[in-house]
Amino acid sequence: MAGSRVPRQLFLQGVAAVFMFAFASLYTQIPGLYGSEGILPARRTLRPQGKGRWQQLWETPTLLWEAPRLGLDTAQGLELLTLLGTVLALGALLLHSLRHPLIYLLLWAAYLSVCQVGQVFLYFQWDSLLLETGFLAVLVAPLRPPPNQKQAPQGGLTEALPHEDLPFWLVRWLLFRLMFASGVVKLTSRCPAWWGLTALTYHYETQCLPTPAAWLAHHLPVWLHKLSVVATFLIEIAVPLLFFAPIRRLRLTAFYAQALLQVLIIITGNYNFFNLLTLVLTTTLLDDHHLSAEPGLRHHKKMPTSWSKALLAKLSLLFELAVYGLLAYGTMYYFGLEVDWKQHAIHSKTTFTFYQFSQWLKMVTLPTVWLGAASLAWELLIALWRWIHVQGWLQKFFAGVQLSILGTATVALFLISLVPYSYVEPGTHGRLWIGAHRLFGTVEHLQLANSYGLFRRMTGLGGRPEVVLEGSYDGHHWTEIEFMYKPGNVSRPPPVLVPHQPRLDWQMWFAALGPHTHSPWFTNLVLRLLQGKEPVIRLVQNHISRYPFHKQPPTYIRAQRYKYWFSQPGERSQWWRRQFVEEFFPPVSLGDPTLQTLLRQFGLQDKSPARARSPSSALAQTLNWVRMQLSPLEPPILLWGLLGAVVAVRVVQTLLAPWSFQPLPLARKEKHHPTPKKDSGVASKQDAPAPKSNSSDSQSPRWKK
Repeated sequence: MAGSRVPRQLFLQGVAAVFMFAFASLYTQIPGLYGSEGILPARRTLRPQGKGRWQQLWETPTLLWEAPRLGLDTAQGLELLTLLGTVLALGALLLHSLRHPLIYLLLWAAYLSVCQVGQVFLYFQWDSLLLETGFLAVLVAPLRPPPNQKQAPQGGLTEALPHEDLPFWLVRWLLFRLMFASGVVKLTSRCPAWWGLTALTYHYETQCLPTPAAWLAHHLPVWLHKLSVVATFLIEIAVPLLFFAPIRRLRLTAFYAQALLQVLIIITGNYNFFNLLTLVLTTTLLDDHHLSAEPGLRHHKKMPTSWSKALLAKLSLLFELAVYGLLAYGTMYYFGLEVDWKQHAIHSKTTFTFYQFSQWLKMVTLPTVWLGAASLAWELLIALWRWIHVQGWLQKFFAGVQLSILGTATVALFLISLVPYSYVEPGTHGRLWIGAHRLFGTVEHLQLANSYGLFRRMTGLGGRPEVVLEGSYDGHHWTEIEFMYKPGNVSRPPPVLVPHQPRLDWQMWFAALGPHTHSPWFTNLVLRLLQGKEPVIRLVQNHISRYPFHKQPPTYIRAQRYKYWFSQPGERSQWWRRQFVEEFFPPVSLGDPTLQTLLRQFGLQDKSPARARSPSSALAQTLNWVRMQLSPLEPPILLWGLLGAVVAVRVVQTLLAPWSFQPLPLARKEKHHPTPKKDSGVASKQDAPAPKSNSSDSQSPRWKK
């Protein structure tokens, strides 16, 4: 059986990279979102209630309770946490020795602390996914660096510790829950666009922040859009079952299908780190054999030597072909695929009803739970078998302790995850073991397991709703306030932001879907712009000079709702078309009764203003200095700069790796201290050419090159 040591290292590096992007992206937005002059000041969320220190920490698990002890307010504590998280994640990404459980525990605790005060701007499924993945990384990370590849047995298989694969299996289970639920909710929502296979004819222009490639994808033929929806259902609902297939080629097929879907989403939409994190989760479908981490396995694969092995190989091939045939037949049958040779198109339609799908879901959800349980049981048996073969009573004892702890944690997390997973089918949710519900309720606030289901309903079927802010000095002549990233100016091309997430722009997209009263924070945004608060202005335009009211705040602000559509291919001068719909937010000014009423209604009036803190502490002064140095940079450039630095360091490491362990020249020493040729062997080493790569170097394994 091929090992998973290299995929685990890829997973740990990927989690570190995503944490780095998430922390750095949020850091750039803290003053405008959570500062004392921000839209939703974070200090309002942490109100001591006279409880004990540990009880308070358990009920609201955030390290920001300790910020006052450092002489910092809550917003400065957020800055400190995000900076430390960025540095720790960068270190774990670059240094093998820092991929330690303690480092990932700190990263998880820091991000959980941030989410506790993040309010509506951190209520995204990818934030929950990062927390769940980050906690699994704590269990996956090894306590000690793995042995060198040169120490592996002659069979080519790297010797694994008994417990190593158990927590990594949870990553596969998380990937299954994420993809299966995301596919199922599209149909359980009864969205006509998904059922009619027309969702992608709207998706590219109505998603939150499209890319320039989305404009091109939007103008593809309708039949291809519908076929793409069919492929999406296939990849998200049927293919995830192959994650637990006993044949590795089926798992690799599932990997490439998932990777293709995520890459296409990255190309056509700015979904920050979400799709990158999903790609990180897919590493659990890989193995050392496939990544050529075990020399000799790929190019010198031995054919079965006995008739039993040959028969097993043929049966495996037949089973694999049967699975592919079943997937192809099921897709053609349930989506009525027909080839139109005259029009060079493939027509498709949904041939099953909502009732039939609901019955199928009832029939299949509980078996998927048992499938997961059976797969986990198999992993536990393999771990127990490896433990039996551990040599030495002391090594066996410590291996048994680690296996017991990791095995118990794995089973517990699996049971916890069943509760949010069963939300996709209410009947299954009610039939779960009561102990799983109790266990989940105990740790629910830690977000160790979450429910998922992305793109449940397709919005903007009649045009993309968009809120446009306008300011005026006299109430008659209005000037649009253009955001850096969200659609506004019809002549400006869509941006490319991955992996940055402008959280205000995202919430503006949600706000446009309903009345402004459904987005209470919007009233505070209007107030801050009327007050001319620079931290909030930087969320709109990072370069203040580009903000139309940078010299003096506007006297009046209002918001209008428009509908946007992508322009047609012949309209080269613009990317969008738009049409006015209605007034979204009435014209208001400072002291306006309407504005004051809304602030009171939503509890946004600050009855206890923040006390002015003198930045006398060295830590506060350091944070202010770092902020001043980084504030001129636009967030995407900052994140791309971090990525470029990582790539540059990796290139240097790769170039220097062959020279890291060159033996010292001993020729002159031989002249003065001759030794018998049969004992030293120095001359033969000296005459041999320098090795191109040191496969025993744990800092530069072969797969990194």
